[in-house]
Amino acid sequence: MNCNIGVIRGDGIGPEIITEALKVLDTIAGRYDHNFNYDEILMGGCSIDATGVPLTDGAIAQAKAADAVLMGSIGGDAKTSTWYKLPADKRPEAGLLGLRKALNLFANLRPAYLFPQLKAACPLREDIIGDGFDMLIMRELTGGLYFGKRETTEVDGKRLAYDTLTYNEDEIRRIAIKSFEIAMMRNKKVTSVDKANVLDSSRLWRAVVEEVATDFPQVTLEHMLVDNAAMQLVKDPKQFDVILTENMFGDILSDEASMVTGSIGMLSSASFNESKFGLYEPSGGSAPDIAGKGIANPIATILSAGMMLRYSFGLELEADVIEKAINNVLDRGFRTIDIMPMPGEDTSNITQVGTVDMGDLICRAIDTF
Repeated sequence: MNCNIGVIRGDGIGPEIITEALKVLDTIAGRYDHNFNYDEILMGGCSIDATGVPLTDGAIAQAKAADAVLMGSIGGDAKTSTWYKLPADKRPEAGLLGLRKALNLFANLRPAYLFPQLKAACPLREDIIGDGFDMLIMRELTGGLYFGKRETTEVDGKRLAYDTLTYNEDEIRRIAIKSFEIAMMRNKKVTSVDKANVLDSSRLWRAVVEEVATDFPQVTLEHMLVDNAAMQLVKDPKQFDVILTENMFGDILSDEASMVTGSIGMLSSASFNESKFGLYEPSGGSAPDIAGKGIANPIATILSAGMMLRYSFGLELEADVIEKAINNVLDRGFRTIDIMPMPGEDTSNITQVGTVDMGDLICRAIDTF
């Protein structure tokens, strides 16, 4: 297969972790006779330094021309970086928001998977964890409360502010379809999270999701109120397969889900438009405090590259091999500093490695499958 991949190295640890992800992709390409072409795209702080803005029209055109985009991380230290002396619409993060809008990336997919080797890092009791859990949270990304009309004003001498939560049925339908399609690739269950006992927007959400469900009879659909969903995530995370929800609820629940996995440094993510195009990135940030030290964990970025192979290119086998290779390396006791055992835990079979060594270990493990 011939694939054109836009690559945004970004800021902070971004260039380091992207280098390891590309190393893994090249290993996969060599083994399975693929051709991955990389087009470097500037975005974020590095783009500000080079062009004066976080995202140029040229960068948008490059991203649109790609089959998918793999991104490291953007941004810097908000206290010390000159980037954060700029107006909000000229800061690094504005580049990401602009790219999402330009590419119509309305669906954010964040896996929450507990690696068995890292069970000790999970804050939940062992009887709750059991054999682990593996869920995907599908968050609507371009509508809802974050994009509705808002205003801060003064009425009768008192400050008043409002935000408007608005969805139309087309916005709901397209994210629901994505969720059911991905559920078909997994365990065929969708949990749609809303607040239909209070909100009109949630009642419309629930009605449209039920309409979409009729086209996917193999998938089990359940509805869950958001407050209950928050509780169930820590009470019994194993019950979930694909969680479908709106923008604000998804923002909160995905962060909660990442916490119960024990390490955000292990979590990948993707944002999709209505085609197979996706922007793939680790869930963590740019970590400027450790940039250049060679200690960043590249696994989330490598897993994001695996998601790209699976969801944008349909390369299921290759994505599975990447995941197996990561598990193999963890089974053998190799850890970056962020996933080392806590003080007092057994470290007799654990070896701490840096960013480059972790990438190399995963590449060598790929060759064993």
